[in-house]
Amino acid sequence: MVRRIESPTRIPVPGGKAIEEYVGRVNSGDEQVSIARMVAPPGWEEPAQTPEFAEYTLVLKGSVVVEHAGGTTVVEAGQAFVSEPGEKIRYSSGPSGAEYVAVCLPAFSPDTANRED
Repeated sequence: MVRRIESPTRIPVPGGKAIEEYVGRVNSGDEQVSIARMVAPPGWEEPAQTPEFAEYTLVLKGSVVVEHAGGTTVVEAGQAFVSEPGEKIRYSSGPSGAEYVAVCLPAFSPDTANRED
């Protein structure tokens, strides 16, 4: 069955980042996958996390900085990255901010993101 999703649900987060969930637990009730558009201002950062889901991210504009056990990776517009479940990561935006699409398997949940305080 085809389901048309009219619009995303905007999920408020601290630090000025905007999350627009199109598919996922909040907007469509899907628990197996989430698809969201993110817009982060310059200087945005979030706490480290060790998610229980895989995250596939396509950077559309700007850059996303990913800190991980192997170092720091800067992912520019037109590039993508994958983080595996159980991998400790920390995201921030580059100097011009970032716009990106994130796909999480299974769907993102604050409870399974395991963010540090």
